[in-house]
Amino acid sequence: MKRIAVLGTGYVGLVTGACLAELGNEVCCIDTDAAKISILQSGGIPFFEPGLKELVERNNRAARLTFSTSPKALAESEIIFIAVGTPMADDGHANLAYIQEAARTIARCMEGQHTKLVVNKSTVPVETGDLVASIIREHNSQGADVRVVSNPEFLREGNAISDFMHPDRIVIGVYDEQSAAIMKELYAPLAAPIIVTDVRTAEMIKYTANAFLATRISFINEIAQICEEAGADIKDVVAGAGADGRIGTTFMSPGLGFGGSCFPKDVMALARIAEKHRIPPKMLKAVLEVNLEQVPRCVDRLQSALGGLRGRAVAVLGLAFKPNTDDIRESPALRLVQMLAAGGAIVHSHDPAVGLQAALPGGTVRHVNVYESLKDVDAMVIATDWNEYKQIDLELVARAMRGDIVFDARNIYEPEVVRAAGLRYYSVGRLAKAAAIKPSVLVQ
Repeated sequence: MKRIAVLGTGYVGLVTGACLAELGNEVCCIDTDAAKISILQSGGIPFFEPGLKELVERNNRAARLTFSTSPKALAESEIIFIAVGTPMADDGHANLAYIQEAARTIARCMEGQHTKLVVNKSTVPVETGDLVASIIREHNSQGADVRVVSNPEFLREGNAISDFMHPDRIVIGVYDEQSAAIMKELYAPLAAPIIVTDVRTAEMIKYTANAFLATRISFINEIAQICEEAGADIKDVVAGAGADGRIGTTFMSPGLGFGGSCFPKDVMALARIAEKHRIPPKMLKAVLEVNLEQVPRCVDRLQSALGGLRGRAVAVLGLAFKPNTDDIRESPALRLVQMLAAGGAIVHSHDPAVGLQAALPGGTVRHVNVYESLKDVDAMVIATDWNEYKQIDLELVARAMRGDIVFDARNIYEPEVVRAAGLRYYSVGRLAKAAAIKPSVLVQ
């Protein structure tokens, strides 16, 4: 058992703290946000993540997981995880203000000569480990032996607990062998592959992974545009190309583009790192450019199908940037709502997890029931591919709507099924200009 402190109770910090407690460690999660800590101390969860509430409750009852606004636990811990936000600054670089403050707080709480590990769990640019180490040295008046480690997270929102408990790999960036040994011991119960590198390489691995996944999304969105114009079907293209073991089909689903708290800012931050070192980030910039085109393209197609947006009622189903989360940060669905409202449309919206208190453009009507959101609208847009929407009764949809347009921006329906319900079907990359050819004779 290790005594662990986690600075930050956001998505990464809370999941990390709860999972480390589940492994049998004594964990204290610390945050300066008193309201958030109050929620956690009273048994609540400040955001939606499947299974997290039960995990937190179980470990809190077992006295392995506690919450505090006081940094006192830092002095009592053997390992301190930094899991604070690194939002994008105005210039595209990662804003490290919270990281720097965390490092100063840690330094001021150091006592004695025992070795302490400070582990960067936040997504940070190359050289941040060096920055944290220098800040702690500068502000550490007690002469404590503090060693900095990089341990990037690879948690998918909506699947975070499984990703932590059953990881593809664990990346540990260290300056010394003793730190590596302590981290290996911590993660030993997971029986997962562990990759040990230097600190800067570990930091680079995280950005590389996120940038590559974002690249796949932008790539397939561009291919989908070609399919629409050339009369090909993107679903079959993905299935055929993805059957090649070198390619695969993960992150190859066209739609409104990527969003969330990671991909947009991490790709931009990596581009800024490249520019800092005088490397033109041509591919990274193209990834961002293609991604930004997806929502306006959807809006243009809707406007054309509706004969204009002003005064038209449009139901947008899904607000979170992906299913199984209530996160609307950089959500393309939210951007879609904003653009439709700006164009004069009357927007009705529904999301199974995003609370009614979420800030949306003025005039946007929120609904608790999905079918209520469709009443008398001219068009329905699938913006987030929640399972609830995959099982929707299209006959009820057709009766509820005033119009007949279904814009399937996540390609969750089969065109013929939607058309059989008397609705017009629009999608992303699925034979927009040509009917599917079903040959009756196979030429051998």
